[in-house]
Amino acid sequence: MTWFILRITYERDNDLIQDFFQRTLQLAAHIGSDPNDDDDIRLQKSLLVICAFLFMLAGSAWGLMYIFFEEPLAGTIPLSYSAFSLLSIIHFGRTRQYHFFRFSQLALILLLPFLLMMALGGFVNGSAVVLWALICPMGAMLFDEPRHAPRWFLAFVVLVVVSNFLQPYVRFTNNLSSAVVNFFFAINLIGVGSLVFLMVFYFVGQKNMFQQKSEALLLNILPKDIAARLKRGEHTIADNYESVSIMVVDLVDFTPLSAACDPNAMLEFLSGMFSTFDQLVEKYGVEKIETVGDSYMVAAGLPIPRHNHAAVVTHLALDIRAYFERGVFLEGHPLNCRIGINSGPITAGVIERKKISFNVWGDTVNTASRMQSHGVPGQIQVSENTYELIKADFVCEPRGAINVKGKGEMEVWLVISAKENR
Repeated sequence: MTWFILRITYERDNDLIQDFFQRTLQLAAHIGSDPNDDDDIRLQKSLLVICAFLFMLAGSAWGLMYIFFEEPLAGTIPLSYSAFSLLSIIHFGRTRQYHFFRFSQLALILLLPFLLMMALGGFVNGSAVVLWALICPMGAMLFDEPRHAPRWFLAFVVLVVVSNFLQPYVRFTNNLSSAVVNFFFAINLIGVGSLVFLMVFYFVGQKNMFQQKSEALLLNILPKDIAARLKRGEHTIADNYESVSIMVVDLVDFTPLSAACDPNAMLEFLSGMFSTFDQLVEKYGVEKIETVGDSYMVAAGLPIPRHNHAAVVTHLALDIRAYFERGVFLEGHPLNCRIGINSGPITAGVIERKKISFNVWGDTVNTASRMQSHGVPGQIQVSENTYELIKADFVCEPRGAINVKGKGEMEVWLVISAKENR
């Protein structure tokens, strides 16, 4: 029982500690943030603020240790850095002047190790403290534009050269024993390595998160294969497909009803309905082409051709019809839909502009839209092209010839159900 209680207490305390650190990191990351920042700037700001706090803690720790080992001048330098760095963070939080904050942090990180090295008596007596200055050009690559990093690295090289010339003029000994000098060698290497690792680890992790979000957003509007081609550098994609099925769903009498209902209720309704459609689209492995108002268009048989495209999209249409048969209401008003399907050749692709979208063109698409607009509420109307592809698997009822706008007389069928044992 005691062991169980201790374990519960440990897990609770561990969760509290993790929650504390997460909240602290989130709070620090929001210092100087601007709602208008893009993802890259937001990431740079948050990482630099978090690193500034870590450098402050390291500077305070090093300063107190040097004072403890009777090197007050050496201890004053990192303590002064911590004070200036804190003032820089406060100024950034109030003014949001990121350029000044970034420059001040990089300059402090660059100059501090050299001043400390000179105060301790040079490269060897300083226990390789100059390594901390390498964080400056590396930080410039993360927090600034990469093209500015060489300038900071050049400044680092110049300071190393100047320090080498000054080496004969600094004191040759200090109050640190050989054991303490070796101790500082070790913690300087560990400290620099740890901070560089944490900086890169955090930056790469956040970058990957933003990239995953971008990937998910891109795949919401483009088929996976098309998105891959765009990322490979293709600017305009236009492919011809010999046989594809297009389905169009539209709500009956939705326009006058939407004008009389609450806009928020209407948007919430459409969002819920289209989310249901999206789940069905994913279930059947077809492609959503677009939503325009209350209209929803789907294509099967692209970008990867499939022989059963007409049957797949008809199964999808039956599921959508069943969804409405269970009852769909907007502010208490029942709604129904018309569904039209047509099959044939199309052209599909992406014309890359400011707003990228995957689209389909051709007479097949126009006819699918006419199958919907000339259809019957609550029914799935298909053209002769589609009927010939699905008649072996579905029960269809001939509606006869109807006059279709822009097409003239066309034979159409209504899909009743899928045939059993198929």
